[in-house]
Amino acid sequence: MKKVSIIGFGRSGKTLFRLIKDDFSVVLYDKNPLTFENVSLDANTKITKNLEEVFESEVLLYAVPISVFESIIKLHKKYFKDSHLIIDVLSVKVHPKKVLEKNLREIKTQALLTHPMFGPDSSKGGFAGLPIVIDKFRCRDKNYNFWKKYFEVKKLRVVEMNADAHDKIAANSQGLTHFIGRLLDSFGLKDGPIDSVGTKKLLEVEEQTVNDTWQLFSDLQHYNPYTSRMRIKLGKKYDTLYNKLLPNQVDKKYLTFGIQGGIGSFNEEAIQFFIKKFKVIKYKVKYLYTTEAVLAALHEGAIDRGQFAIHNSVGGIVRESIEAMAKYKFKIVEKFAIKIAHSLMIRDDATLKDIDTIMSHPQVFAQCKKTLSEKYPNFKQVSGRGRLIDHALVAKRLAEKKLPKNVAVMGSKVLAKIYRLKTIEDNLQDAKENYTSFLMV
Repeated sequence: MKKVSIIGFGRSGKTLFRLIKDDFSVVLYDKNPLTFENVSLDANTKITKNLEEVFESEVLLYAVPISVFESIIKLHKKYFKDSHLIIDVLSVKVHPKKVLEKNLREIKTQALLTHPMFGPDSSKGGFAGLPIVIDKFRCRDKNYNFWKKYFEVKKLRVVEMNADAHDKIAANSQGLTHFIGRLLDSFGLKDGPIDSVGTKKLLEVEEQTVNDTWQLFSDLQHYNPYTSRMRIKLGKKYDTLYNKLLPNQVDKKYLTFGIQGGIGSFNEEAIQFFIKKFKVIKYKVKYLYTTEAVLAALHEGAIDRGQFAIHNSVGGIVRESIEAMAKYKFKIVEKFAIKIAHSLMIRDDATLKDIDTIMSHPQVFAQCKKTLSEKYPNFKQVSGRGRLIDHALVAKRLAEKKLPKNVAVMGSKVLAKIYRLKTIEDNLQDAKENYTSFLMV
């Protein structure tokens, strides 16, 4: 009997042990002793902690994680002999080929690249008909023919294929399947009383992939040189399909705009500027208050166009918009700018003596930094959370007495007229030529 050492006794190692245990004298080696719990051994099988015993075998079968394969080969290199045959069973093939080429350069140790395309779940019913990929690589004819014949005798479907061809195909089959399985698990797909055959198949994919370790999944995605292309292609196809399901227009009678601000905001001034410039006749405006809400509504198909501020000539970038833009994909329709002027306003029942806080958008404070420090240095500057970051909504809440009378608001002077606020001072912006740029997307 040939003597085979299996290095690594995780799920893959255990599956291969089931395959070969009746035909070879087997030595099992794994650094983790817990992997050998509940393993039934016969006279032909031995568990060892001694590396030297491992290399007494003619055949060294490596069933280790992809990411540690190189470090293990470097560690074991000093034990390799010309009489040894290394068989790797990694799920990628270009990586182990390169590792073995590098480390076996000065010795005559043979190496056979294989990928058993099955695991403990798919081989529960036996091994007949399951595929195994083999690449002769550094294997002599006698050994190569022996193992090819052995796999055929075990009724495996032997596929002869070089490492590069394997990884190209595996990226779009195994890599894709594992990615979809993990995606379904993350989505939370569960069985139900009205599951179709297709749903049951998806549940099978989920079950077969999530039982493997995260390390195997991660290694499959990172050590196959073609899986990143697969993921990029999948993402593009998802976007294309998702976008096809969005309505061409939310309301066929109107073009629906969603804007960052509320009624009386600079965003409302901007949308009116845009509508006039491009002669939009039939339209609706949804006041969404934040850039995040605008882009979310656009992504969900609740609006046709979205508008938000991105930059001011004094205050610089609009941080809120930049952070929201990082989360979504969209097409820029137009970039334009309008002149901005800021007023300080208070409740109609308040006086300037009552005020100790100004509440507005961070960009307002950035555009009026110098002026405020000179004229109102003792006023605390705060920005609201969520939708209340919008100064127009702050003005509305002040008018409704939902904010205390010690709070003032800064923004467009039109807010005083809309909400009957008292204007303390106009044109508090640091620069006379104060322009804010907006995106229509």
